[in-house]
Order: sequence, then structure tokens, then C-alpha cells
Amino acid sequence: MKKRAIKLLTLLLGALVCVPVGAQDTRKSRPRTVSQQPQQSAPANDKIKERLEPNDTSAPPRTDVPAETLANRQEGMSEEEAQIVPYYNNYLSSYRLGPEDVISVDVLDLPKYSKTGITVPPDGVIALPLIPEGIFVVGKTTKQVAAEITKKLDEYVIDPKVTVSLEKAQSAIFSVMGNVMQPGIRPMTRRVSVSEAVALAGGPLPTANLSKVIVARRTPDGYLQPITVNLAAIAKGRAPDTLYLNPGDQVIVPSDKWKSFGHTVLNLVPLVSFARIFTGGF
Repeated sequence: MKKRAIKLLTLLLGALVCVPVGAQDTRKSRPRTVSQQPQQSAPANDKIKERLEPNDTSAPPRTDVPAETLANRQEGMSEEEAQIVPYYNNYLSSYRLGPEDVISVDVLDLPKYSKTGITVPPDGVIALPLIPEGIFVVGKTTKQVAAEITKKLDEYVIDPKVTVSLEKAQSAIFSVMGNVMQPGIRPMTRRVSVSEAVALAGGPLPTANLSKVIVARRTPDGYLQPITVNLAAIAKGRAPDTLYLNPGDQVIVPSDKWKSFGHTVLNLVPLVSFARIFTGGF
């Protein structure tokens, strides 16, 4: 009996000693894992915030380029963008299609009805899926063509989203006729005002009536709309030179009847003098 009692006491004492040791080990290990996680994740979060911050100016400045050069470069780019971007947006939105122009038609989420690299034929009618009769595009802007295609596809497609883009402008030309030194057709490679168009044609003749220059512009309906421009007032600074040509415009410089008569008389003066020499006068 004594031996059994001694064994039971020994087991009880061992259990009392082992349990606190195990509890202390677990208590000590838990704070370690908790305290280590914030230390590892905090720098990563800071890095992510730095990458996603768009207005972060904490980056070190460049020392290889002077500050004045960088400032001038940024100002120059902003001025160029302010001048070029509105011009091209206005030019492309007002550009009227003509033969040999290349366009693309995109129907949102419907690639089988979209088409790229469409060259406008001489008759001005392009063929598209679901539109067997075609679409007449000459003299129209890309927005007008997109609206017409949308109307046609609406019979077959639910709420079609159509976008027409100009890929190549091959028909961008204008013509200057009438009383100019070099009348003819010229390509339009940039924005050209009426006064510049006359200058590119060699300038006006002495018989030109610059106060009644006509710009014949074709409307989407196919009619010619005459626009009168007073180049004489523009040359004297009395009127702004704000009318710019559209592709296909015709500039007509009329003649001044009195100037034409005077010019004819001046051309006859040498002949009259020559006749007097040989006839002895009239």
C-alpha cells in the first residue's frame, strides 16, 4: 500500500510540474508570431501606397538636367499640345470623305459586322455586312456616316454602337480658280486659310476683286454653298482671317470689271504708240 501511495504522489507532482511549463511555452510563442507579422507587412503596404500615389513628388530630382531646362521643356510640351490637339480634333471632325480615302467601321462587340481598310470608291458607295445597298459616304463626316450605319443596322441589331474612323486622308485637296497667277488644284497637308490659299496660287492678278472672293463649299446634301470673303479687308487688318478651307473647297477669285478694262487699256498703249510711229498719228 505504501508503494502505491508513493507512486500516486509522484504522478500528481509530475503532472503539476509539466502543465505550467507547457502553458508558459505557448504563452511565450504566441506574442512572437503576432509581433513579427506587422513588422513584415508594414513595409510592403508602404511600398504599394507609394506606387499607386499619382501625385507623389517625393522622388529625388534629376541632377543631370538643369531645373530651368526641365521647366522650359514641360511648358513647351503643354503649349504644343494645347495648339495641336484642338486643331487635329477639329480637322478630323469636320473632314468630309472623298474618293480614295481609307476608313474603318467598328461595331462594338460585333466584330463580324466591323470592317477595316475600306477604300472609298469613285462612286462614293461602300459595302458593309447587312447593308447590301451600301452607304454613300462622299461629302460626309465620319460622325454622319456612323449615324447612317447605325440607323441601317438598327433593323437587325439591338442598340448598335458604331464608330467610323479615318485611317488615311487621300482626297484632301482644294482648288483656287479665277484671277490668280497659278490657278489649279493643290493637296491639303495642313490647315489653310483663304488668304493662304490665294498666296499658294501665286497671289492675285491686278484684275482681281479681292473684296468678293468666293469659297464654294459642298454640303452633305451635295449642293454648293457660296461663302463670300473680303480679302481686301483682311489684308488691311479690318477683318480677321478666320475662315479655313475644308477638303474639296473651291476658292474663286473674281475679276473687277473696271480693273479688267483698265488692264486691257494699258496693254493696248504700246500698240497705239507703235501705230503712231508708223502712221504719223491719227
